[in-house]
Amino acid sequence: MQMLKRLFLATMIAATPVAIHAAAPAAAPAAAAATAAVTAEASSTAATESAAPGVATEVGSGAYARAQPVEGQGQPIPGGLDFQPQVTENGQYALWLNNVILLPLITIISLFVLGLMLWIVARYRAAANPVPSKTSHNTLIEVIWTLVPVFILVGISVPSIDLLAKQYAPPPADAVTVKVNGYQWYWGYEYPDHGIGEYVSNMLDEKAAEASGEPYLLAVDNRMVVPVNKTVKLIVRGADVIHSFAVPALWTKMDAVPGRLNEVTFRATREGVYYGQCSELCGVNHGYMPIAVEVVSEQAFADWVASKGGAMPGTADPGAAEATAVPAAATPDAASAAAAPAAPTATPAAAPAAAAR
Repeated sequence: MQMLKRLFLATMIAATPVAIHAAAPAAAPAAAAATAAVTAEASSTAATESAAPGVATEVGSGAYARAQPVEGQGQPIPGGLDFQPQVTENGQYALWLNNVILLPLITIISLFVLGLMLWIVARYRAAANPVPSKTSHNTLIEVIWTLVPVFILVGISVPSIDLLAKQYAPPPADAVTVKVNGYQWYWGYEYPDHGIGEYVSNMLDEKAAEASGEPYLLAVDNRMVVPVNKTVKLIVRGADVIHSFAVPALWTKMDAVPGRLNEVTFRATREGVYYGQCSELCGVNHGYMPIAVEVVSEQAFADWVASKGGAMPGTADPGAAEATAVPAAATPDAASAAAAPAAPTATPAAAPAAAAR
């Protein structure tokens, strides 16, 4: 009996650290949630202050000011039935394919099939045909209903494949590269070619979004900023679960998969603010991780890069250039100093000759 008690006591003592270790992570989400709330509040305040009219921080050679969204551009509208206005060449091509080819073709086929069915119901009803026809084959009709759909599909495939090729065409060498990381439940952006490390983009609360004049559930504290008329290459990945980066007005949608790098490109032709959302169910706050892409001029983009502590590719750091120029200017002095001892060196060599005479 004593042995059993000792075994039971030893088992309880051994199980206690395991139970404590298992219970500890349960408290972690609460702490993480509190930290996230504080961070979101601070970010919201900063975003509200940066969005104040007439306030702009002097950076670089100009001043970057957070742009205001335009109603009906880059965001959904109440009662909308069509695509959002497209601001990329691929988006405009896709909109043309949908509105000019697919919708009319679908409408014509649907009306034709409906009319054919109504005619069959009326023409071949029992009252009109007390003795039904025993025809089982019609070669002409069978050839027609086989070839016509084939021709239709082949005709649709030509612009469809062309659109796919355009969407996945390799980006040019001067494309702006942005690494997009999807987290539960926010986004992270990084500009490796501009020396800008990852920064986080969180959704603004309702009060902060209203103060900044942006739509609630779409406004964020830190936007992705890209230049107009410049190809942007997005390298998309998921840090925890599968997300999906989607901005309808830019005709951009790419899954963010953990352990995998997916690439998508776009080239915006109009400045403005364009909103999107995560389009892959990723957890309880899936509906609260919006995307905001701000398309700006080349100069404004350079100012924004400078405000983030980065530099445009191909531009030299003034401090490094100055440091490099100083040794270059000192080179003549060093050469003079090196050449100065050459004359005295020859004097001792001539002295033995004089002594010999």
